[in-house]
Amino acid sequence: MSGAPVGILLAAGRSRRFHGNKLLHRLDDRTPMVLASARRLRSALARTLVVIGQHSDELAALLAAEGFELVVNPGAEAGMGTSIARGVAASRDAEGWLVALGDMPYVSSTVVAQLAGALAAGADLVAPSYGRRRGHPVGFCARHAPALLRLDDDKGARDILRANATTLKLLETHDVGVVTDIDTRWQCETLSRWGALG
Repeated sequence: MSGAPVGILLAAGRSRRFHGNKLLHRLDDRTPMVLASARRLRSALARTLVVIGQHSDELAALLAAEGFELVVNPGAEAGMGTSIARGVAASRDAEGWLVALGDMPYVSSTVVAQLAGALAAGADLVAPSYGRRRGHPVGFCARHAPALLRLDDDKGARDILRANATTLKLLETHDVGVVTDIDTRWQCETLSRWGALG
């Protein structure tokens, strides 16, 4: 058995299509999107980091008020990969990482716990699957640290997953939240009713 993974929530994006900071948008229960995402991740993990961009004062205050550990990524403009690298660097002694997205607030706590359990039990890579689609969060064991620390563009960790496809464990789930990210206000209005399903 390995140790428990550290959660890394990526919350440094610019929300270009949302026309405003979508991570601060309040869902039907009035919870800001980023808090819903962060709480789900923390519900099953002993340690959760939230990676934010520079000049994200409102976001930082909201998360800090709930005790989340913040990592500032001054290079967030270069893409998601830089935020993953920052999160891993801030938790370098971890036995693994579960990387989640701030704009996916409907991933259930149950799925997070299952993924964390698979990593702790020795999985190399792990991700949820819904309707044959790979979803998020995605888990990485400690041996992938060097590759994760080198990420520096907007492809995230796709190349790592592709290069290690044979060791990626997919956990089939009925939770549509694992493939539901929010990019527009229209999506948010349509999908927010799923918040009660988690």
